[in-house]
Amino acid sequence: MSETKSEVVASVPQHIGFILDGNRRWARENGKPVVEGHRQGYLAFKRVVKSAIRHGVRYVSAYAFSTENWQRDRQEVRDLMKIFLWVCKHEVAELDREGIRLRVIGSKLKIGHALARAIHEAEEKTKNNTRGTMLLCLDYGGQQEIVEAMKQIVADGVDPDDITPELISQHLYAPDIPPPDLIVRTSGEKRLSNFMTWESTYSELAFVNEYFPDYNEASLQREIDDYGRRHRRFGGN
Repeated sequence: MSETKSEVVASVPQHIGFILDGNRRWARENGKPVVEGHRQGYLAFKRVVKSAIRHGVRYVSAYAFSTENWQRDRQEVRDLMKIFLWVCKHEVAELDREGIRLRVIGSKLKIGHALARAIHEAEEKTKNNTRGTMLLCLDYGGQQEIVEAMKQIVADGVDPDDITPELISQHLYAPDIPPPDLIVRTSGEKRLSNFMTWESTYSELAFVNEYFPDYNEASLQREIDDYGRRHRRFGGN
């Protein structure tokens, strides 16, 4: 079948987004504390990022902590912030050696000075790496991202008639990163839950039953193979 402007035969996705679901259930079913489920979820994600980049994927993003997650148990939130701080202070050296750039996007209004500084330093350390990008969505909500983009557009004095989808895209948290070609959610849930609300308009979706700590390179290969059999029509026939 020949390709048209409105239809693209999929191959390897340029950007895969992951909704990291099931860490807490994995911990409970394995007799582990909740924090261990989150730690194993991060380690699984790091392995998946490296494998995806070897497959030719350029960007791998994770819905790591949503704006709604602040409502969770205080100790769980503190433990998660410690994991993010550990990633930015210690794991970043390994990412840098691998040539992987780290980006963190989200509101960041509640994360605290120490984590905000560690994020900045980690992003600076890896900003020139070109093998691939690991994108953590932290204190992130898709609707909030759109709201903040519109507020900036209004503050810039843009005439309403001049507001276009392209202009809104340019004011999102990471306008230099392409929208996800494929979004994968683990643990059997089948919704996007405010993840990349604007960017996911034409994303292919995959919902799998594994808890994220159990998601591995074979799981990733399955998703990439399935994506390669899809035809992305972008509203065409």
